[in-house]
Amino acid sequence: MSPFNRPSIICLGEILWDCLPAGLFMGGAPTNVAYHLALHGCDPLIVSAVGADFLGDEVRRRVAGWGLTTDFLATIADAPTGTVQVDASVPTNPVYTIVENVAWDRIPASDALIDAAPACAALVFGTLSMREANNRRSLDSVLSVFKGLRVLDINLRPPFDRPDSIEFAASRADLLKLNDVEVVHDIPGAGRPDPASLHEHAARWARRCGLKSVCVTAGERGAGLLWEGEWHWQAGRPVEVKDTVGSGDAFLAALLASLLGGRLPADALARACRTGELVASRSGGTPVYDVRQIDDEAAR
Repeated sequence: MSPFNRPSIICLGEILWDCLPAGLFMGGAPTNVAYHLALHGCDPLIVSAVGADFLGDEVRRRVAGWGLTTDFLATIADAPTGTVQVDASVPTNPVYTIVENVAWDRIPASDALIDAAPACAALVFGTLSMREANNRRSLDSVLSVFKGLRVLDINLRPPFDRPDSIEFAASRADLLKLNDVEVVHDIPGAGRPDPASLHEHAARWARRCGLKSVCVTAGERGAGLLWEGEWHWQAGRPVEVKDTVGSGDAFLAALLASLLGGRLPADALARACRTGELVASRSGGTPVYDVRQIDDEAAR
């Protein structure tokens, strides 16, 4: 993608700190997507909110360190920066608590954002950040002036996986991305489906929610993309996995950047798979890497 053609992409949603035994790690799906979009030649706008606290200050410092603007990060004076508390007392079964009533539950639709939105090529959002009415109103305010591609990344995190949140978000999307467990979330007792059936499940979601496109990731097995009625499948390639944190976000960023850059859907899907695999082979959700390495792998 030419440096003179960097599409602006809104990444709206949670920004938070994972409180793990090994330390504090900044995350949140839209934030991770923004990081990887920048590496793939896009101009992401992180739209979220932090508290007037040390963790909020550190969020701003790190986002600026990535070379991204902090202009759309609001400060909420009477709410803390978001955190996820991890109880690892049983190492094989950690329990995650996504703290409620935090700053990112109150993301404003600022005048600056409303002014910027019409010129943006895409908007990325998730279901987790739609858990409160405030963010739903903010999203709708942005969408009222937005003209680009609406991309929903489903984040089914109990207890915030309510059907009303999913329906609200899906009804506002053009492209839906979800994994092979989430794609059967609405089917009681369904296990992890066989890759051969993912086309059928993707088409079911497309019909149900009036979606133009659906992407289903299947971990090490690969990923599929339903695009303009045609199903594309890309098999996974084996890598030595360090951790899978952020690999799905990296996948989505590469897919979106590739599609906006004019690549064919099958090529975009291959590039997304190679990006997710590379990130899974590194530690953390936002490792440094050279996109040219992705292109070399995708071309093999």
